[in-house]
Amino acid sequence: MLAISEGSSGGTDHARVIAKYQGLADAIGQSIGQKVNVVFIREFAALEDGLKNQRFDLAIARPSDYPARGMRDHGYQYVASARPDGHCMLIVPKDSPYRTLADIKGKRIVLPDAASYMAKFCGAELRDQGIDLSKERIEWVREQGAVPFYLNNKFGDVGGVASYSGVAKALNNTDHRVLHTSVSQPYFPLIANQSFTAAQIAAMQSALRALPETEPGRDVLKNVGIQGFDTSTEKRLRNLLPWLGL
Repeated sequence: MLAISEGSSGGTDHARVIAKYQGLADAIGQSIGQKVNVVFIREFAALEDGLKNQRFDLAIARPSDYPARGMRDHGYQYVASARPDGHCMLIVPKDSPYRTLADIKGKRIVLPDAASYMAKFCGAELRDQGIDLSKERIEWVREQGAVPFYLNNKFGDVGGVASYSGVAKALNNTDHRVLHTSVSQPYFPLIANQSFTAAQIAAMQSALRALPETEPGRDVLKNVGIQGFDTSTEKRLRNLLPWLGL
C-alpha cells in the first residue's frame, strides 16, 4: 500500500489520485517485485494515525513534517524526496518599497494559519534571519490563497507562501514579486515502513533516480507534478523537525 497525502491543497477524488500516482506505484513495485496499490489519505488525522500504527507500507506526503515524524516517531525509513526542494517565499506587491528583510521589521506580515506547516517554515526562516515573529505584527489567514488578497487590499505588507503553492506559481499574474526565498527543505518525502530490507530500499531509490531517463519515467514524474526524486536528503529531513521547533 502506497498512501498518498497531498496536504490541504490536494484533490478529494480517489479515482483522480489513483490515476495520478499509479504509475509511480508501479515503478516502485517493479523495483522490488511486488504489486503496490495507491490509497488516498484525505485527512491529516488519518495520515498521522496510519503512520503511528504502521498501516502504510509506503507513504508520500506533504507537508513534509508528517513523513519526518513518521521517521522520527514511528520507525519509518527514508526513501527519497521530490525535486525541487520546498521554500518559504516572502512576497510583496511589485510596487512595494521593501527590498530586503530588514525593511519588513515592524510591518504587517501575512502568514497562513499559525498551526500550519508553512507558518512554522516561514517562522523558522525569519527567526534565522533575525526576525522574531513574537515581536512582529502578524496577520493570520486560513489559506495561502488569501495572502495576495491581503496584500492587494493593504491588509498586510509582506506575505509568506510555499514555493510549490498555486500562489507562488501565479505571481506574475497577481502583480507580486519575491522579496526573499528561504533555505531549501525536503519536499513531498517518500518513506517506507520498517518491514522493508536495506536492499529493497536501495532498489526503490535506484528506480526513482532513473525515472527521468526514460519516456515512461518522465510521464510518471509529469503526472505527479515533480521534476524527479532526490535520494540524498535524509539528513536534512531528519533535521527538519528540530529546525521547525517541533
